[in-house]
Amino acid sequence: MIVLMGVAGAGKSMQGRLFADEHGFAWISTGELFRVLVTGKRRQQMLEGKLLDDQEVINMVDRAFNLIDLQQEFLLDGFPRTIIQAQWLQEQIDNHRFNLTAIFNLIAPLDVIKLRLLARGRLDDTPESIALRFKEYNQSTLPILDFFKQYQAPVYDIDANKNPLEVYSDILAKIKL
Repeated sequence: MIVLMGVAGAGKSMQGRLFADEHGFAWISTGELFRVLVTGKRRQQMLEGKLLDDQEVINMVDRAFNLIDLQQEFLLDGFPRTIIQAQWLQEQIDNHRFNLTAIFNLIAPLDVIKLRLLARGRLDDTPESIALRFKEYNQSTLPILDFFKQYQAPVYDIDANKNPLEVYSDILAKIKL
């Protein structure tokens, strides 16, 4: 399993698509899962930039895991987003449900990311929701990298302020496929 992390707009989905297309890997994008499976009031809250409940997210990801061959390499895009989700994922690794190849944290300046998000034109990409995502990312997601480092996980920071093919090349340079 290759985990792609980073704030919204860092390029996780772009890299997921490149890996899926180039190597035929299954690609689980939590953002896409949410947009397809979350409805009603929870969808409205999501569009406002609020994170879903940990157990809701874990249940969706677990359902997606049941659809793919976990013994083959696959990509996980946008999960985990909290320590509770990271603990669940580490438990799956510890129980040999799948192997962790690497975690890539895509980093770009916040002003660049804000422009990317506003340019894509989605309803949930408002200046207010973007500010909330930055705050939640810093508070909830960044500590996850330290959590995985405690387990000796291969965690790499990748400069995502490049064109997508350069970022992809930088990621490939860190792993053997």
